[in-house]
Amino acid sequence: MFNAEGQAMFAPPTAESHGPSAPPATMFDSMPGYEGTVAGGGGFLPPPMPAHPAPQPTPGLDQPCWNIPSISEDTAREAFMLFASSKCCYSSAPAKDGVITNMEAFNTYRYRLETFTESRSTEWSHEPYTGQTVDAFAQPPPGPWDIHANAPNLFVEGKQCIKVPYTSSLKNCHSCVGMGRKPCKDCAGAGNKLCWVCNGSGFRSGDDRCHHCNGRGRENCNRCNGQGSRMCEICHGKQQLLVYINLTVKWTNNTDNYVVEQCSGLQLENLNKVSGKELFKDSQMMVYPVMGFPDPTVVQASQRLVSEHQGKYFQTSRVLQQRQTIELIPVTKVTYTWKGKSHLYFVYGNEFQVSADNYPATCCCSVM
Repeated sequence: MFNAEGQAMFAPPTAESHGPSAPPATMFDSMPGYEGTVAGGGGFLPPPMPAHPAPQPTPGLDQPCWNIPSISEDTAREAFMLFASSKCCYSSAPAKDGVITNMEAFNTYRYRLETFTESRSTEWSHEPYTGQTVDAFAQPPPGPWDIHANAPNLFVEGKQCIKVPYTSSLKNCHSCVGMGRKPCKDCAGAGNKLCWVCNGSGFRSGDDRCHHCNGRGRENCNRCNGQGSRMCEICHGKQQLLVYINLTVKWTNNTDNYVVEQCSGLQLENLNKVSGKELFKDSQMMVYPVMGFPDPTVVQASQRLVSEHQGKYFQTSRVLQQRQTIELIPVTKVTYTWKGKSHLYFVYGNEFQVSADNYPATCCCSVM
């Protein structure tokens, strides 16, 4: 027999009302000096032309000494022993008992150019309104390059976000249309759902009323606590948004390196992990390519990279400082004999790192 009392007496849930996924363009005011700003970012803004001509670079001073002697045999042996002891599968015998027969220096140079820049970009942003200052059109906003930012130390990267003054206005939330709440996605705004135990019938089997929903066939939605709506995630229930222009300031240290090929057999990538002896440093707002260096490839690399950096960074960002350095990286190729056979290894960098691809006494071990 049909039990009308136990059957669910609810209208079918309405389709979920999806709010707009992005704010409409009409939500943003037209601010003088910021006409190209959009939600999500409007690209980087070129810096204004300087009021005064930039100071011209001056050639760096010649350095009296461009080379250093190779390492001693004792230093080479000590570095080799430390290398062997750091490897769990390496016997220390070759490093300890091997006889060094030849040491050859392949010292090389690393040229580095750093261009420290500041770039600025703007975008329309919004946040729940909780009483913040609303100052749009009180006076014209300052230009994006006129706003003070707290720059980090030179050649230290950083980022700062600044709310542009006199751009903040109050708008109804576009997501909930100023209601502060949105229909619950789980129950499509009905506040209840089909009972998962009886699948909406109100009965378990036969005339046995479902105890989970008390025979209603539906149960309250746990996600919205039966209210059919949830707090808007955009305005956090405040109904209104503070809309403003956000300025992002980035400081970037743009770096390029050039290492002279040393023809020793040591891979150049190994030299990226070590430091060398600094022979030359020049720091100016705009550096002049290196002159008079004994290795012509370093001079050529300096001319090329200085020109490339001027083309890349001086038009799209504000260059705060440039710095160029030349390091001498010691590389020593060591030949030694052990058990009647000849082997070799490399010692390189101020850290005396060792590369020995074919170490003659290794074993396979495993952790039990």
